[in-house]
Amino acid sequence: MTMREYMLGNVAIARGLLEGGVQVIAGYPGTPSSEIIDTLACREDRDYHIEWSVNEKVAMEVAVGAAWAGVRSAVTMKHVGLNVAADPLMTLAYAGTKGGLIAIVADDPSCHSSQNEQDTRRYAQFALLPCFDPSTPQEAKDMLPYAFEFSEKFEVPVIFRPTTRISHGKSDIELGEIPAKKAVPHFEKLLDRWVMLPKNARHRHTHLLSIQQPIEDTLAESPWNSLELKPEAKLGVIGAGIAAMYAKEALVELGIEASFLKIGTYPVPRRLILELLKTVDAVLVFEELEPVVEEQVKLIAQEAGIEVSVLGKANGFVSREGELDVGAFLEALKKTFDLEIELEPSGTAIELAPRPPALCAGCSHRATFYSMRKVFGKDAIYPSDIGCYTLGIQSGTVDTTLCMGSSISIASGLYHAGEKRPICCSIGDSTFFHTGMNSLLNAIVNKANITVTILDNRITAMTGHQPNPGVGFTVTGEPAVQVSLAELCKAMGAEFVSVVNPYKLEETQEALKAAKEFEGTAVVIARQPCVISGKRAGIRRVPYIVEPEKCEGCKQCVKFGCPAIEFDEENKCAVITALCSGCGVCAQICKFEAIQEMKK
Repeated sequence: MTMREYMLGNVAIARGLLEGGVQVIAGYPGTPSSEIIDTLACREDRDYHIEWSVNEKVAMEVAVGAAWAGVRSAVTMKHVGLNVAADPLMTLAYAGTKGGLIAIVADDPSCHSSQNEQDTRRYAQFALLPCFDPSTPQEAKDMLPYAFEFSEKFEVPVIFRPTTRISHGKSDIELGEIPAKKAVPHFEKLLDRWVMLPKNARHRHTHLLSIQQPIEDTLAESPWNSLELKPEAKLGVIGAGIAAMYAKEALVELGIEASFLKIGTYPVPRRLILELLKTVDAVLVFEELEPVVEEQVKLIAQEAGIEVSVLGKANGFVSREGELDVGAFLEALKKTFDLEIELEPSGTAIELAPRPPALCAGCSHRATFYSMRKVFGKDAIYPSDIGCYTLGIQSGTVDTTLCMGSSISIASGLYHAGEKRPICCSIGDSTFFHTGMNSLLNAIVNKANITVTILDNRITAMTGHQPNPGVGFTVTGEPAVQVSLAELCKAMGAEFVSVVNPYKLEETQEALKAAKEFEGTAVVIARQPCVISGKRAGIRRVPYIVEPEKCEGCKQCVKFGCPAIEFDEENKCAVITALCSGCGVCAQICKFEAIQEMKK
């Protein structure tokens, strides 16, 4: 009997790994990929090792070690995480693997939760590695066992590239069997492969180039690429990944006769592309982000001497930025073929009020930023980092955000450039463990006169409350070493390290003043558990209320920015709503003692 289950795309991907017999999974949290490891960690019947690693490079290397021991492994990350993991990946392409290794790299078209929308398929081209590009959650699940087998056949790692709509879409998924038998680990000492000396690298590069054609030929015959030729059609459409589904849906709905090539693997299937090009006058290439397929189609047509119009991103028919959808394909058809297309709206559009992201009510980061601004002033420079605290931009304490761990390094560069204004950077605990440690060490050794504020909320909050080395437990809930941020900073040579409770404004501001006056790299650790994870752990504080007769309507508490505080214009008085978490910071801000703990 066929089993089906309605599930999130990332849950389907997790299921695909299990059906592929994975034995080691490592990763670093990053939207839209995080739920893969979260799902696998929750299973009680685990017969595999799973971990959140400190960063993507480390996670990649853990997976490499497992694959070199002959077992199947996977590493998960978001697209920008591959920048961190590129160092081992590029050389791993030469060295190859024994057990299957899949690098799951989730792209984020439209930057829903990312600082860029780079296309992972470019990395696959760069590294000369195969890439799988699923078009549906079902296909994503089904691809993974095949990808493991493919990786082992050619002894190379493979890249698996879901996008946000695959990872976070939901679908009815047909399940397969989870194998009971798995490989027995055995590391074979292949020094000419595992030790990448220059002479070995030259030999392995030659080998990698030699298998490119067999890789392409095998993928062309896979079920992930399909060609539907319409003998009378002079219009061809090529769709890649999830964009193929949008294009197919529109063609069916409109009843347009067009030959259709769906591409789900890279290198692209040249034979299928040639078959299509020989039968049409024009082809529209529909793919998200970079014109990876489009460039290859043009090259193939030119080499074959085929006169055909190849239309897509390069000539403005398809957008090179953001997500695509059915509407985007219809617009491309209009531009390309001057068609009169009118689709009736599928429903009534409701215009919703804007909902800009904001720090939670009672978030300790807001209190830290308040104190930073009080001590350093509006003219100071505030480099920041990747995390919930990027929303400190609303407090005027985020002037830069580039990439994980960059806040401290950028602060150092500003100081060494000769900037005279005070510099106070902010970085979260998980981001500090990720790549901030190197930046702090560099700042200390090179004598950067800056203040580093580590926002220690005891969790990796923004991506879904995953553990990090500072919390004392693993992804499966097992007890682990709890790394002390303060002792770690001292061990790296920081001479000024102060740990404060950001809910205590006076204490925090005194520490920041001392850090500002210190000559050298000063570290202030603002430690307070994330208000959400705190509630989940049973932490309950008494909420606060405003005593109307004492309120002067100055709005200082409102300007603090907590979502729990509103202003009643009719009564000219602040109001604290049920969102209050009881942090008490607003009571410390109020000059008139109008905010008090609620009495039972």
